[in-house]
Amino acid sequence: MLKDDQRIRYLHDYLVRVHQAIQDGVKVEGYFVWSLMDNFECSYGYTRRFGLVYIDYTSQRRIWKKSAL
Repeated sequence: MLKDDQRIRYLHDYLVRVHQAIQDGVKVEGYFVWSLMDNFECSYGYTRRFGLVYIDYTSQRRIWKKSAL
């Protein structure tokens, strides 16, 4: 499992704000993380990794990131 504490903090803070919006009466029907797996991004190619699952592009091995939990 790969450590990605910055994403965990981001998701936590974001979801705290979503919860506050719900408490304030906003109708929230769901939330989706940007990407399940690392993939090709038009602006960044393969250099940025947005997924919850790390992809080793050479071996195609998939490794869960800590934030996926």
